[in-house]
Amino acid sequence: MSRGEALTVVHLPAAVPPESRVAAGRLAALVAEHSAFVWRSLVRLGVPRADAEDAVQQVFLVVARRLGDIELGRESAFLFGTALRVASRARRTQQRRREVLEEEPRDSVDPAPDPEEMMDRARARAALDAILDTMPLDLRAVFVLFELEQMTMANIAVMLELPAGTVASRLRRAREHFQAAVRRLEARAHFRGECNE
Repeated sequence: MSRGEALTVVHLPAAVPPESRVAAGRLAALVAEHSAFVWRSLVRLGVPRADAEDAVQQVFLVVARRLGDIELGRESAFLFGTALRVASRARRTQQRRREVLEEEPRDSVDPAPDPEEMMDRARARAALDAILDTMPLDLRAVFVLFELEQMTMANIAVMLELPAGTVASRLRRAREHFQAAVRRLEARAHFRGECNE
């Protein structure tokens, strides 16, 4: 049984009122449909992979408490906004602890790539994570939704409840930040290459 299936099994006693059964069914459907999106969003917003499962549970605990406040058709917006707040708290907690958190080893989903290709992928993922960690959260949220989740700017504006111009401006600034960080990484790699010759 997969994690999603395990989370969606809900057993209610017969005496539970019908409105509670409807709420439990809606919560189970939200978990089943959106848990992967919430997990990806949290990790991309800076929650360490080792803490992501706990953060996903925090998001869905908020959802369970506020289920009546979530408008039909706006579930993704509510979930992302909640994930943004949970990620922000997690980052503040992480900074306060001043611990160096080690990321858990990455398991390969696809056994076909050779070791060199897997190392290249791991380096690229680590570089992306490092760049995203330096990006301010307001820019990072727009960048993640547009570039990584492939959402339109119109959908992002609705989801984050921002004017379209603000989304466009943040995306432009996030891309500039990203490109500058990539240039710095390339310059460092070039410098290391020259030093090793």
